[in-house]
Amino acid sequence: MIKIGLTGWGDHTDLYVSSPKEKLQDYSAHFPVVELDSSFYAIPSYRNVEKWIKETPNSFQFIVKAYQGITGHLRGESPFDSLEDMFDRYRESIQPFKESGKLSMVLVQFPPWFQCKKENVDYLYKVRAELKDFEVAIEFRNQSWYTHAIKDQTIQFLKDNHFHHTICDEPQVGEGCVPLIPISTSEKVLVRLHGRNTYGWINPGDSEKWREVRYLYDYNKEELFDIQKICEELHTNTKEVVVLFNNNSGGHAAKNAKTFQQMLGIEFEGLAPKQLDLFDGGI
Repeated sequence: MIKIGLTGWGDHTDLYVSSPKEKLQDYSAHFPVVELDSSFYAIPSYRNVEKWIKETPNSFQFIVKAYQGITGHLRGESPFDSLEDMFDRYRESIQPFKESGKLSMVLVQFPPWFQCKKENVDYLYKVRAELKDFEVAIEFRNQSWYTHAIKDQTIQFLKDNHFHHTICDEPQVGEGCVPLIPISTSEKVLVRLHGRNTYGWINPGDSEKWREVRYLYDYNKEELFDIQKICEELHTNTKEVVVLFNNNSGGHAAKNAKTFQQMLGIEFEGLAPKQLDLFDGGI
């Protein structure tokens, strides 16, 4: 099984035919999985989580990004009394996804300064213990985890601790970028496509608009064909390959994902009905 989706559902204008409040329903008529990225900035409320669950088909899946305080991105004072309190609140927020059968995995994306060293390995054990009841994917952003001397140990560590491996496609412009390592460490693997905008990765602009610059990229057919071969190979020894397009800022992600789906010859079942279908065939 190869599933294709996007990171977030709010920025893909080509998909929407309903009101702005129904973007998730429109999205779920096209793709079977989505990355919930707002959970990185703030732990979502129970009310919002229940709303998202109700708005999507029974088979729809969420990849929920870990809160920034968990991953080490948080700047400034934490709104929580302790790390344990933070994990408690985060677990409470994702439990409804799991109970509804709609939690694909938790994505723990570490920052570029999270290097391969003992204290960080110890923290990975902490993450595994705190999220022991959930499927967890790890995404590294520092090359030290994939050096020639360390790579095999990193992969084995992920296997031993039942972490899904996150495979990234991104520019190779320094130690804050990881190479594409097409290896699965469990029965499920996550592939995140960040684009190949080398200039934007090096020169992200000011702090407010860096995302618009970094993820401005349009994959061409040849690049998608290379990714297709990787995903099909992964699928030979992995039950589920989840592919997320994160090149959102220029509106290319949805188009690239649709092209990729056509290249793979996949028809997704259990999607929400497309609103436009109501008018097909006339009256």
